[in-house]
Amino acid sequence: MTALSGTPVIETERLILRAPRSGDWPHWEAAALAGDGRFDHIGGPFDGLAAWRALCHLTGHWVYRGFGMFIWQAKGDDTPLGMTGPWAPESWPEPEIGWTVWNARAEGKGFAHEAAVAARAFAYRTLGWTTAVSYIAPANTRSIRLAERLGCVLDAEAPGLPVKETQVWRHPAPEALA
Repeated sequence: MTALSGTPVIETERLILRAPRSGDWPHWEAAALAGDGRFDHIGGPFDGLAAWRALCHLTGHWVYRGFGMFIWQAKGDDTPLGMTGPWAPESWPEPEIGWTVWNARAEGKGFAHEAAVAARAFAYRTLGWTTAVSYIAPANTRSIRLAERLGCVLDAEAPGLPVKETQVWRHPAPEALA
């Protein structure tokens, strides 16, 4: 299985967070093509080619930025369940902590929250970020609830994404989490 070398791995109580690897493709493709609404807020639903490009975008972000979305899985199970992590494409106004749950069996267990807490700590401690936001579509109530649970507050003054309507949810500053 092909993997990026030199990328960090984060372990939480229940999860492993790691960079994308080639074995993730079937799981990503199944989630991206499912049409169950899970990918609607990140540009989906995708067809096969768009799904491939999106996964390669995630992987390439690690190469060009030196960080990116972590793929997370439950400890003891290699099945990727979602992605969470620091994200800063060229057109983003601010660095983001983003997330997407790929698999319905990962919902309602606190996995996305656990992964986001770990990814945010990585962004603050390792990358030296002093601020972070999450760009969330107004209709994405699950992500809004997660942002609130993470201590984020709606920042109506901050610019949203240039590609679609988004709300900006500001994460607590690193010193507020210490």
